[in-house]
Amino acid sequence: MAKIVVLGSGIAGHTASAYLKKWLGKKHEVIVVTPAEYYQFTPSNIWVGVGRMKPEQVRFRLEERYKKAGIVYKHAKAVSIHPEGGDGSDRPYVTIEYVGQGKEGQTEKVDYDFLVNATGPKLRFDKTEGLGPDNGTTVSVCNFEHASHAWKKLQETIKKMEAGENQNIVIGIGHPGATCQGAAFEYILNVYHEIDRRGLSDRANITFLTNEYEIGDFAMGGAYIKYGGYITPTKVFTESFLAEREIRWIKRAGVYKVDKEKIYYETLAGEYKEIPYDFAMLIPAFSGPGLKAYAKDGGDITDKLFKPNGFMIVDADYTPKPYEEWSADDWPEVVQHPTYKNIFAPGIAFAPPHTISKPFTSPNGTKIVPAPPRTGMPSGVMGKIVAQNIRDVIKGKATLDNLKHRASMAKMGAACIVSAGYGMTNGMAATMTVYPIVQDWKKYPEYGRSLRYTIGEPGLAGHWLKWFMHYMFLHKAKGYPFWWLLPE
Repeated sequence: MAKIVVLGSGIAGHTASAYLKKWLGKKHEVIVVTPAEYYQFTPSNIWVGVGRMKPEQVRFRLEERYKKAGIVYKHAKAVSIHPEGGDGSDRPYVTIEYVGQGKEGQTEKVDYDFLVNATGPKLRFDKTEGLGPDNGTTVSVCNFEHASHAWKKLQETIKKMEAGENQNIVIGIGHPGATCQGAAFEYILNVYHEIDRRGLSDRANITFLTNEYEIGDFAMGGAYIKYGGYITPTKVFTESFLAEREIRWIKRAGVYKVDKEKIYYETLAGEYKEIPYDFAMLIPAFSGPGLKAYAKDGGDITDKLFKPNGFMIVDADYTPKPYEEWSADDWPEVVQHPTYKNIFAPGIAFAPPHTISKPFTSPNGTKIVPAPPRTGMPSGVMGKIVAQNIRDVIKGKATLDNLKHRASMAKMGAACIVSAGYGMTNGMAATMTVYPIVQDWKKYPEYGRSLRYTIGEPGLAGHWLKWFMHYMFLHKAKGYPFWWLLPE
């Protein structure tokens, strides 16, 4: 019997564990270790943040789902990885610390044959002084709890506008190297929609603040898309959405401090500026969760498994080289650790070889460039191929040195639907597909991507599609009938 331990229950981890259990059945054990009590469909947190959905509509309890599927659920956080065993054990194991199930604070060693590190990101509000809903003065939509809090704060702002007060609203990126520009863009459009439908847009000064070199970069170097019979850069596509709503934007900005009244940022030109706000939602920097790793003799080998940012080393080319020499081949194909080959890191958990966007540094030495996005569809696809490869090794159809299923972000497409307002008849969304996610300049020398599959279209139909996708993916995540037939 093989024993597979999955760390994390986000899109990548939940996808991997669900497929592994379905394919391997009762003969093999699948264990999920996660500090989360709920699965949450993160893309719909945007709607929670504007009061259009309640947290219960975007989440469900993991314990019930896993019990039904036959997956062992450990409500705990991973503390350390011991890929060589040690401390009396000849088998590799992880040390975990319980946060629930009546075992709070208790530690346990969980041995494994295969380990899937799908811990996702740690939200590093602490990387920016004064940032965040807990120890700062800004809000977040990174999880359903944050999004619910954001809606409460937004309601207070709306009430002030209804009372005749003008309000400064700033939404965007809260660190020079943060990612998830698409989420911030989507949230600002929905905030505008809620304000405008109340007839209050003349009392709102709304600003999109981002570290992107150009609006529409979306942490993937921007793209050229087919739209209306023309080839249009996402810069124009995105700017038009903002301009139509009289939302101004500040780009090439690295936020370094926030207080109760102002947001402080450095420009790529090296200038230090500030912007006042009454309501602000800024995405923080991400890092790995801070897992440690130890050899059999107890020696610290954390740097052998992880990069300094806490993300796991996988089958990528991490050789330092100038931007002009970056290649699609640099990106991992099986997200497998090169030494401990029974360890995988799908989704946000793996360390990318470099950014996708061209890096820039201010005269003051500050790098202002978005980190690569690895959320949503790419996480789901990677979670599935990891499950396929582990299944094949267990069933003797492949070896850890010769895995068949691959999912490089340089050979993978992604579909994204950016909601721009909620409503059956007056909702709107921008639907965009990109292929590949990471530019391949050798294969597509003119634009870096295939224009046949990189397309975009705004409209009400896109909003209906996003609605459908919300319920479709929750159906899949909950393990309802024929869930495996639905795409990642």
